[in-house]
Amino acid sequence: MASLKVEGVTVAYGGNLALDGVGLTAERGRVTGLIGPNGAGKSTLFDVVSGLRRPSSGRVLLDGRDVTRLGPARRARHGLARTFQRLELFGRLSVRDNLLVAAELGPGRRHAARLADEIIDRVGLAGVAGVLADALPTGAARLAEVGRALAARPALLLLDEPAAGQDAGETERFAALLRSLAADGTAVVLVEHDMGLVMSVCDEVHVLDLGKVIAVGPPEAVRRDAAVLAAYLGEP
Repeated sequence: MASLKVEGVTVAYGGNLALDGVGLTAERGRVTGLIGPNGAGKSTLFDVVSGLRRPSSGRVLLDGRDVTRLGPARRARHGLARTFQRLELFGRLSVRDNLLVAAELGPGRRHAARLADEIIDRVGLAGVAGVLADALPTGAARLAEVGRALAARPALLLLDEPAAGQDAGETERFAALLRSLAADGTAVVLVEHDMGLVMSVCDEVHVLDLGKVIAVGPPEAVRRDAAVLAAYLGEP
């Protein structure tokens, strides 16, 4: 059974459709890519999936359970965690304390300190564990936000442009982290503009353009799709 299934989701702002009958499936043990030009509706879809925005129509299912009317906190208890395109760290807390906040509220709260330290090592932040989040370079701050999401021990992890601000070496290590998370059985959904990262780690890619899904398939097939080329490059 899919960890996430989005069925016919539509979001309207006045007379404009931000999402138009969008469907998406993400399975445990796989990295699912969600790409598209700026304004395509990717972050809006994440907001719908995580409960921050109610769709005009359509459904969101987590492990077969319809959660369309549930708020973010209840969806989190069903195993969903996410990061944001705009960093949402607690700036005056250290990296470790940011993770502790999530660990102490999640299913691993009885061993929160140990869990936070394990995640810090796993995501490669041991050298800055005591640094205030506000003082981190962007690449490290992105990793800290991913780490905080992992502290909730999610079954479904939504990542919104997590590689922004990373250099080539950081991106390569981050790709390895995503593969290891999927290997552990997590369903990962990745919104990312770094096409090299998307093509190297995703098992399947969904492409949004103007609020509609225009292509779904393996990375190589999506890369050659005429509709995708038109959306990104303006080709007819």
